Amino acid sequence: MKTPITTVNETEGQKLKIAGGNYRIIISGKQTDGEYAVIEMSVPPGAGPNPHAHPDFAETFFVLEGEVSFKSELGSYVAKKNSFVNIPKGGIVHGFKNLSNEPAKLLCTVTPAGLDDLFEEMAGYMETAVSSSELEKKENINIIFKKYGQTLYPENYLD
Repeated sequence: MKTPITTVNETEGQKLKIAGGNYRIIISGKQTDGEYAVIEMSVPPGAGPNPHAHPDFAETFFVLEGEVSFKSELGSYVAKKNSFVNIPKGGIVHGFKNLSNEPAKLLCTVTPAGLDDLFEEMAGYMETAVSSSELEKKENINIIFKKYGQTLYPENYLD
């Protein structure tokens, strides 16, 4: 039996609030038998994830709008509209920040899937953690990251 073609329009996909931004899981690992996931990320000005590493995932970014500074242990790159960034498997510590005055929009593909599940769990946790202390939030976020094979580093780790 052949697998049907999947189509997703601009209103479909799971919408999540992550780190002050809006993420949309366009296609999840549940739909691709875990092979990959595609996530549209809207990242507010000045925002972006802390440095982190995930040795078992490759991650690519295509910049749809804005200007984003990608930093890694191996250097940095300012990605402008229509730029492409590939973070290979292997655990390179990396992170990014939106340098624009407007939300940056990125199309992120992860191979294999799994980061989509992390984003889902993070969004759910952040909805319920409003009354938690900053220390408690940080500890619980680290637990979630470790569950998905991620290591989180301090914000200034790559400076």
